[in-house]
Amino acid sequence: MEELKKFIKQYKGAIIGVIIGILILITRLHDLMIAIIVLALGAIIGNYIQQNKEDVKLKLKSFIDKM
Repeated sequence: MEELKKFIKQYKGAIIGVIIGILILITRLHDLMIAIIVLALGAIIGNYIQQNKEDVKLKLKSFIDKM
């Protein structure tokens, strides 16, 4: 019994993480989380392109010229 308490005390963070992961998979929240991450990345990339138009044009032109 003492060994079980020691194990739980040592690995409680991992155990909580596994339980949260299982709940996310069961409730299919991972689809929503992936969609939110994709939307956030799209917004960040779009903002970067808008703020740095000239740099993006030059990098894109040099990339196309290399092809």
